[in-house]
Amino acid sequence: MAKKTIDQIEVAGTTVLMRVDFNVPLDDSQQITDDRRIRMAIPSIRSVIDRGGRLILMSHLGRPAGEGFEQKFSLAPAAARLGEILDSSVVMANDTVDQDASTKAGELKDGEVLVLENLRFNSGEKKGCSEFAAKLSSMADAYCNDAFGTCHRKDASMVAVPEAMEGKPRVVGHLVAKEIQYLTDAISTPARPFVAILGGAKVSDKINVINNLLGICDAVLIGGAMAYTFSLAKDGKVGDSLVEKDKVDLARELIGKGGNQLHLPSDTHCGDDFGNIAGCNKQVVAAGEIPDGWEGMDIGPVTAQQYSTIIKDAKTVVWNGPMGVFEKPPMDAGTKAVAQAVADGDAISIIGGGDSAAAVDQLGFADQVSHVSTGGGASLAMLEGQRFAAVDLLDDLDA
Repeated sequence: MAKKTIDQIEVAGTTVLMRVDFNVPLDDSQQITDDRRIRMAIPSIRSVIDRGGRLILMSHLGRPAGEGFEQKFSLAPAAARLGEILDSSVVMANDTVDQDASTKAGELKDGEVLVLENLRFNSGEKKGCSEFAAKLSSMADAYCNDAFGTCHRKDASMVAVPEAMEGKPRVVGHLVAKEIQYLTDAISTPARPFVAILGGAKVSDKINVINNLLGICDAVLIGGAMAYTFSLAKDGKVGDSLVEKDKVDLARELIGKGGNQLHLPSDTHCGDDFGNIAGCNKQVVAAGEIPDGWEGMDIGPVTAQQYSTIIKDAKTVVWNGPMGVFEKPPMDAGTKAVAQAVADGDAISIIGGGDSAAAVDQLGFADQVSHVSTGGGASLAMLEGQRFAAVDLLDDLDA
């Protein structure tokens, strides 16, 4: 069911507690190397402050120990960058729910923004602690979830906080609303043919996704290192390729279930030195015929052409996982061919976060697809058919 959005509640003169995803990459000098996640939150942030609301932002960054402040995981650089983007001052608290945060929250004026320090500096965040959530919820009059990347988690800020704020407005931000719309519509009412492209290293990461999509899609195209586990399941030779030997039986079951819907590579681009891809020997071999001492690193050109033909005829495309080692030419050729086919087609195209999003961005196709998800794990969970407590708790549109 559709959820109320931040635009649909009155915020003037009230305080909104918004969960955002400011888990941005930082270099050794604490400089942000990619501010996309901050920029993606701006529409929801603007919706509050431009209408006279007071805004408290909370997020995690990295994986601190949960035992207090750690400088390298501070959200201060994100708060500073947000201030630059908004062209206005942003208040930064030096703790999450303690004296500094509560004091600054109480002093916040209409149209102002406060960023709390990293949620994961408190062990209660990952534990879903109700006491920690009560302290966060006491600061605000309304809750907004605009952190799709963590919607599949049950952290305190995602579940216990909206639970604690029952009776107050609890809504989604622009980003979460868009993600849910694209991914839910793709699964429930796809325009056909519906094609899923699944890559990455591990079959185990995608078993439930493949199972679910085989019941929905017209074609599921497999690439990446997990293709070699499928190859092993067909008694093929995989050389030194990355495989999950303990998942061969599962791969064999999926092959049996998939029938003509499941498409596996017919050829493989391989090399004899993963550590020196540019300088190593390379060859293209038929799938299942990788020699000892060689390692599969990309789908081959025949497979790339076959997949591209299927993709160009599609009306809905979901893509999660690259076809090969896309960071290192020439093993980026398969991923590039697939990305080009998606960009050239007229399908609704959804790129499922993580390495897929990075590949599309790196290869220059990000502005030629319908939607690039901000949450790899969350988008996978949605493709598996999971429900999110973090979203189910929020106010329905007709409530």
